[in-house]
Amino acid sequence: MIRALVLLFALALPAQAEIEVKEVVSPGGITAWLVEDHNIPFTALEIQFRGGTSLDAPEKRGAVNLMTATLEEGAGDLDSRGFAEARDALAAEFSFDSGADSVGVSARFLTENRDQAVDLLREALVNPRFDQDAVDRVREQVLSILRSNEKDPDTIASDTFDALAFGDHPYGTPGDGTLETVAALTRDDIVAAYKGALARDRIYVAVAGDITAEELGPLLDRLLGDLPATGAPLPGPAEFLLKPGVTVKDFPTPQSTVMFGHQGIKREDPDFFAAFILNEALGGGRFTARLMSEVREKRGLTYGIGSYLVGLDQAELYLGQFSASNDKVAEAIAVVRAEWARIATDGLTEQELADTKTYLTGSYPLRFDGNGPIASILVGMQIEGMPIDYAATRNAKIEAVTMDDIKRVAARLYQPDALHFVVVGQPTGL
Repeated sequence: MIRALVLLFALALPAQAEIEVKEVVSPGGITAWLVEDHNIPFTALEIQFRGGTSLDAPEKRGAVNLMTATLEEGAGDLDSRGFAEARDALAAEFSFDSGADSVGVSARFLTENRDQAVDLLREALVNPRFDQDAVDRVREQVLSILRSNEKDPDTIASDTFDALAFGDHPYGTPGDGTLETVAALTRDDIVAAYKGALARDRIYVAVAGDITAEELGPLLDRLLGDLPATGAPLPGPAEFLLKPGVTVKDFPTPQSTVMFGHQGIKREDPDFFAAFILNEALGGGRFTARLMSEVREKRGLTYGIGSYLVGLDQAELYLGQFSASNDKVAEAIAVVRAEWARIATDGLTEQELADTKTYLTGSYPLRFDGNGPIASILVGMQIEGMPIDYAATRNAKIEAVTMDDIKRVAARLYQPDALHFVVVGQPTGL
């Protein structure tokens, strides 16, 4: 079954660029979004499995991450070296990653090698070997990263914030696991994580490139049809436990890293687009954003500062981060609090609203600059529950936000008295 929708993007070019998104349902019932592009004999495939590292049991933290990193270390009749040689011989690219809420699979392959590349990828997804020597080798790589993270202020700040915010929920501990939990993982734990994370009841697929809808349907069943029908139960909602205040983690460095925030807003909330505009105006990456202007440009307290809305499956956060010399941290925090309070009370100016809309609507089409980015965007839209026409309607939703919306949502979203700051360093004056 195929349903098509033409998405038009007004780019900064003489003509419009057209992207036709088709919904393809395989004979076995697997759904994918497809953008055909036959100009180059190349296809990008993106798969997301909902669940991710949040499926780990507390004593098995890091199992999904270690499993994901070992998927391409041998499959079927091929050991790790044989799999890598077969992939390289096809000029194909495979990558596997895990996040808090999903396991991702990316594939890039030439049309002439499509069938062989898909068959090889299928072996990794359906018949991974998880040889003990491969598990042990990848485990050592993960442990090395974890040891490095123990000395990284950014990671310490993020992990501390998460632990304070979510406690015993899986979000409260690193998805990569800890030195203790990863060292204790067995091959049986990896197999169990695989069976729980890669299943047909949580698949989202997007494809862009040199393939037709008629070709894609059977390919989906061949690639994914033999996975288990159901996976492990998803975790429940994460209660936000973090109270207002400041937490200092002593770390010997002349510069402190600061992570701050409070609860955010759901992606499906009717006020989300107003919140999105507000955040871009306050803490976006541009030098005209308020935080960048007030904290860096006017006072020279940091080289960079930003804020961002975080939508997890089981929680919503509004976070920000900056680094500053130890003697300037207290002043920078005071400025952030003041700006948080100012936008809550006053919202934006008419000029800020107009300029932010122009930036957000003008930059959006530029993301669709190749088969890989298109497939990645489309699979992200699916897993976030967006409709297939979202890319065509997104800019109109931004333009529809009024000044009244901005003032109302600013008063709702920004809670200066709820902010918590995690400071990693040796700050003075706090």
